[in-house]
Formats: sequence, C-alpha cells, structure tokens
Amino acid sequence: MKLVSWNVNGIRAAMNKDFAASFASMDCDVLCLQETKAQDEQVVEALAGIDGYQIFTNSADKKGYSGTSIISRIAPLCVTKDMGIAEHDEEGRVICAEFAQFYLVTVYTPNSGSELKRLGYRQQWDADFLAYLKKLEENKPVVVCGDLNVAHKAIDLARPKANYNKSAGYMQEEIDGIEKLIQAGFIDTYRLLNPEQVKYSWWSYRAGAREKNVGWRIDYFLTSPALKEKVAVADIYNHVHGSDHCPVALQLNV
Repeated sequence: MKLVSWNVNGIRAAMNKDFAASFASMDCDVLCLQETKAQDEQVVEALAGIDGYQIFTNSADKKGYSGTSIISRIAPLCVTKDMGIAEHDEEGRVICAEFAQFYLVTVYTPNSGSELKRLGYRQQWDADFLAYLKKLEENKPVVVCGDLNVAHKAIDLARPKANYNKSAGYMQEEIDGIEKLIQAGFIDTYRLLNPEQVKYSWWSYRAGAREKNVGWRIDYFLTSPALKEKVAVADIYNHVHGSDHCPVALQLNV
C-alpha cells in the first residue's frame, strides 16, 4: 500500500503547476494533502479531473486558509474530521481515514509564526494531538503523516545553528513536541530506513533556497510500533515541484 503526503500550499494553485501529472507519476493508493487553502466544495472542484479516487476534505472556517484532504482509491471503512476539541477544530487541520489494518491521519500542524506568537498554542496542540493519536491506537495501529512544522534533529535542516531557538520550526518547545511523539512509540519511517540521509521537504521561496538546497525536513510519515516490520519504503520526492514543499512517501507491506 503506497501512501504519499504533500503540503500543496493551495490546491487550486497546485493544479496550475502540473499537480495532475505529478499525482499520476506517483501512482499511490492514497494521497494526503495539507494546506489546501480552499473550502470542501472547492477542493472537490479542483480535483474533478482525478479519476478512480474518493476525495475526503476538511476545510477551515476561515476561507483560503489551512485545510486537509485525503484522496484514496481504496475505500476507507470510515472517515472522521478534527480532534473533537473546539479550539483546535476551526482550522481543518486533521482528517482520519480508517482502513482494515490501520488508521491513517493526515495533519497540518500549526506554525508558531514568524514572531512566535502561536508558540504557546502550538505546545497545547502538540499535547492534544498526541493524546488523540494514542486514543486511536487503543483500537488499531496508526499512521500519521503531514506537515508537522518542525525539524526534529540537526540533520533535518540545512542551517541548524542559525535557526535553533530563533526560528519557528526549530524551537526547543517544538522539538520537544515531536520528541514526545517518538518517546510515545511513533516511528519516524524516513529515519528508520535512511538514518544518515540528508534530504529536505520544504524550502523557503526566498533567496533561491530550493536551488541551493537550503531546506528543512518538516514533512513526515510516523507509524505505530506494530507497523515497524511492514515499512518497506520511505522516501522524499524532492524532484517534484509545484509547492514550497515536496511530497513524502511510505510504502507498507500490508
């Protein structure tokens, strides 16, 4: 089962940047999207030319902001939105599809912001999101993917010293958030199979960062321990353009 996750930075904009061709080339069973920046009906309309897949969306109350989607050619048993916590559920950041062997959760984790104004909120989000995942895990294993808006370790960004405790995405409080996911048993599948590989999934639009490969790895596939032996491939498709993020992929032998 091949799963792909991609922060498209606006699905309608992505459709004008060869999204359909990129999607076809990946030939995945499920594509999880973050930052669709569209209401539910607008996402469905934008993806109208994608055949053979069911589309599930969760849009923010605020138009043109945030939003997640799951596009699947395997019919899920059930699809649910949000975490059931009012302060978190206005921005369309979580959608969960239940399959026979596992839950698949895609998430667009809140960014702490250029002035770190949401860092406190982000810490509460991280704690509540972990609790949400562990509750799901009581029933069956979980795969969680998406833009977690944090680089876990120095290997995961091009300029760790310049950014540590200065930039959103590499504050110690944010690092602690993903570390608690790992300590709770969730496995960073890319690092499982590629422990020393330097590869990034996001680049600033400024100063030619992508051309210079001055990037960050902030997009992940994490799995419950029960799925560890089923992880066959974990990759980052940094040759795929169309967004400031590139897709990340996981293949499970299930």
